[in-house]
Amino acid sequence: MKLFLEDIPDKVCDQISDALLDAFLKQDKHSRCGIETVGGKGKIFVTGEVTSRALVNVTNIVKEALRDVGYDPGMMFGYACRDTVDYIPTAMAILQDLSAFYDRLVKIDDRFLPDGKAQITGFYDENNKLEYIKDFIISYQNKETNRAETDKILTDYCETLCSNYGIAIREFHINPTGKFLIGGFDGDAGLTGRKIVVDNYQSFANVGGGAFSGKDPTKVDRSAAYKARQLAIECLDTLPDVNWCEIQISYAIGMDKPLGIYAKTNKEVIDIPDCFYDECTPKRIIEDLHLIDGTFKFNDTAKFGHFGHSEFPWESR
Repeated sequence: MKLFLEDIPDKVCDQISDALLDAFLKQDKHSRCGIETVGGKGKIFVTGEVTSRALVNVTNIVKEALRDVGYDPGMMFGYACRDTVDYIPTAMAILQDLSAFYDRLVKIDDRFLPDGKAQITGFYDENNKLEYIKDFIISYQNKETNRAETDKILTDYCETLCSNYGIAIREFHINPTGKFLIGGFDGDAGLTGRKIVVDNYQSFANVGGGAFSGKDPTKVDRSAAYKARQLAIECLDTLPDVNWCEIQISYAIGMDKPLGIYAKTNKEVIDIPDCFYDECTPKRIIEDLHLIDGTFKFNDTAKFGHFGHSEFPWESR
């Protein structure tokens, strides 16, 4: 379990965003807000979107929230399961594939624009296996010309993709809010690290809480999460009766070796040998996974997911 003290910088930013939200709602309870706060090196940036009749003194609210600051330790998780050949959940594999397909579409068909998201609501059996997709939601930015044709391109691909996994789709919801013409930074704010659940295992496993992107491998938020994924894969390769494995690695600031490494499976909790603690120091992780050898680009991990792609060294088997 992990608790963030209220004055860690990330939580200070959360408090500023919510203090501003409170101020807008106090004056106008129908305010529509998506407020983002970024802080560092003595500066605070407030961005996002607000539709409100309220008149809020943003500077004063920020100053009121900036009275204390602090730091804390971390836990990282790795997960692997036998749903797919890449040891990731079926729904996760489907959505990653769709994301890559849509990226290709944008490059070859100018009716498709870059912004978008997709979500699967599935029915699972008692072993957490996806049996069918109840709702497949796709929201995609486009030029809103010949929508019937562009919608069909996406639904046809999804049906073929899912059939490869033996999964049927009951219903599609394409751009359920209506037209999606304005997107990207013209329609919303962006902030590093907001999609940490998607970056990890999309709710199929625990999430450590630290973002990956922008952090070099000495930051265990990133490198230890990759190591935990590698260990989870090794668990499945070593133990054929295990269907899934979740690895947790806990660290304290200023200490190289983890405080604890835990392995949980659908069968039992696995004892971790002492040698794994030596393998999980930042120095060993960087060396063993070749994280600064130039064998891959970190930018590639930010595109279609950090896990389930064989070109990444922590995925090698």
